[in-house]
Amino acid sequence: MPLICGVDEAGRGPLAGPVYAAAVILPDQFQLAGLTDSKKLSERQRHHLERQICETAIAFAVASASVAEIDSLNILRASLLAMQRAVEALSRQPDELLVDGLHVPDTGILARAIVQGDVSEACISAASILAKNARDRELLRLHEIYPQYGFDRHKGYPTAAHLAALERFGACAEHRTSFAPVRRIIAQVTLF
Repeated sequence: MPLICGVDEAGRGPLAGPVYAAAVILPDQFQLAGLTDSKKLSERQRHHLERQICETAIAFAVASASVAEIDSLNILRASLLAMQRAVEALSRQPDELLVDGLHVPDTGILARAIVQGDVSEACISAASILAKNARDRELLRLHEIYPQYGFDRHKGYPTAAHLAALERFGACAEHRTSFAPVRRIIAQVTLF
């Protein structure tokens, strides 16, 4: 049987922190109750499923692209770079990639983009969960360094509380300066 690998990213929309991606090869006929897109799951459900995925997967890997890479490449290219890194970090090379969304990373492996694949393909759902959990853990770590922004609550997304903190404290080293709300705050600060 060919080895099919699901690939997904987490963290394209936030104003801060790296973008993460995961690659997961599941056993043939793999079934896990509740497995779906990470955005449809509670934190508790994601952690429960993550343990089962990691125990059962033939291979899995998680990788990221830094804020500096996001700002220099753009978020799409940085997301694809994180995906490429995750695939390259697998202990087994897959025969085919199923990638959530419209674009596929440049890996030299046959790949197919599937819109809403994180709902329809178990291997992509699994990758979605691993990427989301890894990114959330990183944002909790960043919260310890920059507690004033509330990364533990909004995980870097542009919530009203996060935007208010940006207005009050300015941007930190983990903010994506290429994103319009952060760029606007930086421009305001440099005017005064």
